[in-house]
Amino acid sequence: MVRDLGFGVEVALRSLAVPAVLGLRWAGQRGGGVPDEVPAPPRSLSLTAKMAVDELFLTLELVSAGFASLRERRRIEAELRDALAFYEAQGWLERPAAFHRAPPPASGVRQRATSLGRLAYRHLWFESGYAPHPGEPGRSRWLSYQQNRTAHAWVLRHPGRPRPWVVCIPGYRMGHPAVDLIGFDANRLHRRHGLNVAIPVLPLHGPRRVGRRGGDGLLSGELLDTVHLLAQAAWDVRRLVGWLRASGAPAVAVQGLSLGGYTAALVASLEEDLDCVIAGIPAADFVRIVRWHAPALMWRVVERLGYRLEPVERLLRVVSPLAMPPCVPHERRFLFAATADRLAPPDHARDLWRHWDRPRMAWYHGSHLSFRLEREVEELVMDAFETCGLLSAGRVRRAG
Repeated sequence: MVRDLGFGVEVALRSLAVPAVLGLRWAGQRGGGVPDEVPAPPRSLSLTAKMAVDELFLTLELVSAGFASLRERRRIEAELRDALAFYEAQGWLERPAAFHRAPPPASGVRQRATSLGRLAYRHLWFESGYAPHPGEPGRSRWLSYQQNRTAHAWVLRHPGRPRPWVVCIPGYRMGHPAVDLIGFDANRLHRRHGLNVAIPVLPLHGPRRVGRRGGDGLLSGELLDTVHLLAQAAWDVRRLVGWLRASGAPAVAVQGLSLGGYTAALVASLEEDLDCVIAGIPAADFVRIVRWHAPALMWRVVERLGYRLEPVERLLRVVSPLAMPPCVPHERRFLFAATADRLAPPDHARDLWRHWDRPRMAWYHGSHLSFRLEREVEELVMDAFETCGLLSAGRVRRAG
């Protein structure tokens, strides 16, 4: 679907096509079975309702997400070829970690006090400093996104002695204080467990967006934008972690949700000194995500038009946590995932778990968006922080 039709007309036409797409998708997935080493979800009305929420989110995405115009096909294909040649010449397809430069700690950090209802927090921002490599395809376009050049974070910090920090990386379409603070239950981590909390805003999300909504540009068809988004996400998180350490943080943990889980896993492949990393309901392979959501019939048509996904898979190696060994020690790696996930299917979390040499993993019988309702998730997160020493270091005696 192309943007040239106008947003209203495009949404109307997509709305007519979505039921057929979803029907073909379900028909194609029926009988696929449960992936190896994933617990089989029990059939129940509550599980069906949770899955329906995932499907509703997907439907809204199919109707309203922005995509590159078909007129841009030749330019995008040329960028893909040029990028693959550039990355190959640099050796980054074989050594993806070398694609990522180690950033300096954030500097020139500014912040202001604000609140969400009764919850007081600080809005922190600083210059990201990220830029694609000189000569890298898509560089000038990426640097033209002015709002994206400023990194933002929502912060809950205790006064007094230094406390451990948890850097919570949000998922796709997040990036707003209400969604992020509630999604991570930041107030509970802060007040009940004595931790400092920092929630960075991912590139092209929230106040950094360049499209109609936060997240536009990730899977829009602009392939190099997807690479730069993921590379900058890791860069910005690492800059924030460096600033926290320079500010006296005794320990820093990273946990992420969905796209944030992917980002947490990517950071864990680049940052050695994290005290704990938790990848929650992670995507692990964006090409597989696209293949899984699109009906087989659609892909046959797309391939006849000349689109091939194999070169895209090679391109995304430079930002894939599955293409790099984790730096964080085995006992500090944790994952949780849903057995009936309709957005990031459970084989993604399983494959990351295998790649990480099978560390502690919690499966819950729910969907992608039901994670806040699941007891197994809270238990895994608390056990991870306890095992890695964050909770004992963060607790203080309460007066009275």
